[in-house]
Amino acid sequence: MASRTKARQCALQMLYQWDLGKDSPETVERLFWLSAEKLSEKVPAKSPKKAAKKASAKKTSNKTSKPNPKTDPKLNLKKSPKKASPPNEDAPHRSFADQLFAGTVDAVEEIDRLIRRHAEHWRLERMAVVDRNILRLGIYEISHHRETPPVVVINEALELARKYSEEVSVQFINGLLDHIRKEIAGGQPAGTAPDKKG
Repeated sequence: MASRTKARQCALQMLYQWDLGKDSPETVERLFWLSAEKLSEKVPAKSPKKAAKKASAKKTSNKTSKPNPKTDPKLNLKKSPKKASPPNEDAPHRSFADQLFAGTVDAVEEIDRLIRRHAEHWRLERMAVVDRNILRLGIYEISHHRETPPVVVINEALELARKYSEEVSVQFINGLLDHIRKEIAGGQPAGTAPDKKG
């Protein structure tokens, strides 16, 4: 999974917790990453290849001689395992997730005004929590992270909707984000130049 895709998932999860729990953004962020670190410290399951190698090595070893933990340095059981640290890729992923989460929360009033204006027959408060926060996240990224093409942001938002919401939400989110993207771009569809009238 791409680092930015993973970051968007984490940002959405934090927004969801913030929206439901009404805790401060700092508390939500701290508890979210604390929970993620605890999950990463769990010992991963042995891979089938390693298990097969180990079984094969046991069969070929001398059956009469048993290793002695006191004399065999490979079997020093007193060593405590080091805490598992998150992979290196988690640093940029975490940084981007934090930027998206904090930025969305900071701009939430402006973002919610845009949603209310474009969501005909839909009250923001009545939307599913996950849909509301996918929209918030997408709108924030379209308007504040101009280095990412809006079409990419919308596609990522639709993937989040497919993963965490209903199929009808995918169409709703797509339509709403596209309308808002056009407004942010000055009324012009992405990638087109204004009409020249002579």
